[in-house]
Amino acid sequence: MKIGFIGLGRMGSAMAANLVKARHDVTVFNRSPDKRRKLVELGAHEAARIADACRGEAVITMLADDAALSSVTLADGGIVASLPKGAIHVSMSTVSVA
Repeated sequence: MKIGFIGLGRMGSAMAANLVKARHDVTVFNRSPDKRRKLVELGAHEAARIADACRGEAVITMLADDAALSSVTLADGGIVASLPKGAIHVSMSTVSVA
């Protein structure tokens, strides 16, 4: 499966690494390039922009709060603008209820 992963903190990095180890085609994005590079060394693809991580069948976000999720999702070049028709967004971020 072709999966984008946005948010590579402690939990996000571990989850993305497990997806790579399970042989999924994973593209990772994080504001801090060093966190992306660690996953690239395991076999992930590095996304320079959020939109680059939104080209597959699914994108997973693991972000710190409502503001971060809103920014990544709704900004120009964000998830809503970039995700292909039929793809899904799985938010595992720490956010308030809808």
